[in-house]
Amino acid sequence: MANARRAVAPAVTAVIAAAVAQAAYTALTRGAPGGAARWARTNHRGEPVTLLEGPAAALAGAAAAAAAPGIPPRSRAALVAAATGAAAFGGYDDIAGSGDRRGFRGHLGALAHGEVTTGAVKIGGIGASGVAAAALNGGPAVDVVLNAALIAGSANLLNLFDLRPGRALKVALVAGIPLGIGSLVRPPGNRPAGSRRSAVPAGAAGAAAVIGAGAALLPADLGEQAMLGDAGANALGALLGTAAAAGLSRRTRIAMLAGITGLTAASEVVSFTKVIQRTPPLHWLDMVGRRPAHAAHPGPGPGSASRGAGSANRGAGSASHHASAPCAATFAVPAQPGPYVAAGEDSESDAVAEPRLP
Repeated sequence: MANARRAVAPAVTAVIAAAVAQAAYTALTRGAPGGAARWARTNHRGEPVTLLEGPAAALAGAAAAAAAPGIPPRSRAALVAAATGAAAFGGYDDIAGSGDRRGFRGHLGALAHGEVTTGAVKIGGIGASGVAAAALNGGPAVDVVLNAALIAGSANLLNLFDLRPGRALKVALVAGIPLGIGSLVRPPGNRPAGSRRSAVPAGAAGAAAVIGAGAALLPADLGEQAMLGDAGANALGALLGTAAAAGLSRRTRIAMLAGITGLTAASEVVSFTKVIQRTPPLHWLDMVGRRPAHAAHPGPGPGSASRGAGSANRGAGSASHHASAPCAATFAVPAQPGPYVAAGEDSESDAVAEPRLP
């Protein structure tokens, strides 16, 4: 009976996430806060997209984690804190960011000269959210520090993949599925320090929330109607990091953090898109479900006018998602005139822009 509950509970969490994501996206596109233009950006094809997918993804992930059956209260609080904190600071950068500074190097360099960019605020805010979530998860000081870095690093890294339609969500799904399964099959006695024993592993619940939200929003993202932006990519990435913190051994978490650090550093000098295009298996996966480069847009979809907005923010990790200008970790340029210019990671991202935020 216990084993059945362990398997069914994450599935319930995924269904909750999918339902909330779809409902939130529909509601937001019908009545965008501040008007649709506020969330609109232009993608790499010069077509409008909306950033409203991001808030819908964040809300779905947090709501599913809050409602996930069978996980300990502190683990539940850690998942919600990670998702909401990352979404709040990512959303701030989506709306208020200019894109003048890109990547960790750009934001920290500006800070060294006394300029506080929205990206720097986001870095500090997501870092603080990671610390809070790690502290809630508990464990020895070394695990709290490790988990805080893992949560913040995961939030940033997923954002760096938001350069093309569906890419960040595919990465989230590819990472979330094995993470969820691994957390389920891991013997209770071998759980990481600080994780609470329960009928349902918190790691599996966190991964399920990401999987459900990602699966529900993937069609709109692939259809080039919407994009995650910083708010959505940072939130889902933070959830994955918190799930890993709750469900994986210290050795595995150290290896994950090393990989995240390496990829983040590489994004400052290497175009992820070019690497993907030159690697057949990665290029195939990247193109699954996407329109060919020459294909015409199928027509306006719910919130399509806002979709452009989404791309512009994939930059600092969000503005590049659908940008067409050189972009390293950013995606889009606002539908209206603005300073979003992508550089660094990718020259073909959906919404022309450089990585606006690490």
